[in-house]
Amino acid sequence: MNAPTAAAADPASAGGELVWAIVVAGGSGDRFGRPKQFLDLGGSTVVERSIAGARSVAAGVVVVLPAGQSPAADAEDLNFGADIRVDGGPSRAASVRAGLAAVPEDATVVVIHDAARPLAAPSLFEAVVAAVTGRSSAEGCIPVVPVTDTLKRVAGTEVLSTVDRSDLVAAQTPQAFRAAVLRRAHREGADATDDAALLESIGATVRTVPGDPRNLKLTVPHDLVLAKILVGS
Repeated sequence: MNAPTAAAADPASAGGELVWAIVVAGGSGDRFGRPKQFLDLGGSTVVERSIAGARSVAAGVVVVLPAGQSPAADAEDLNFGADIRVDGGPSRAASVRAGLAAVPEDATVVVIHDAARPLAAPSLFEAVVAAVTGRSSAEGCIPVVPVTDTLKRVAGTEVLSTVDRSDLVAAQTPQAFRAAVLRRAHREGADATDDAALLESIGATVRTVPGDPRNLKLTVPHDLVLAKILVGS
């Protein structure tokens, strides 16, 4: 099964920086009902599409897959197009650390992408990498989209208050980081729902770029239906 084609990046394409990517696909798919990363999406698996996107900016790609499982036993490529395959850990942060350990020490920028976002465009990868390799002082960069729904704080079924959304955004992946800072943020072994939170915890500078509403996250089966419609369009 072939992934969407994406040209391998020249390490010098980001101003002489060596960019590597980690595609996190180690989840069990509890909320989805099964491991969604191995499902078909327009002729390629979800994880293959995510790896192809990461390949557009990276000299190498590490894929993190579920430990102790062999869902790719019948696949043509057990790495799904990645350069290195590693087993994930008990949490997302632990899985990223497993991937980070496989990234060459001379990498200067590391891009982290969740396989559950297979529709991330190459331009989004390029934007976050550019933010940490350009003239800005960013040590990390994440794509964000505005929060459009009214947010309520509740206790059970009772509404307690309405949350001011004026300075709130929803974070997406891919997220790009200076490699040395990312390694330092992970060294303490803390857990977080994304890597930007770990950089925030050590006082690193994380900036934002506009995200993409089409860059949806596959969480429940309906999301895959929508993704197939978007791929078809």
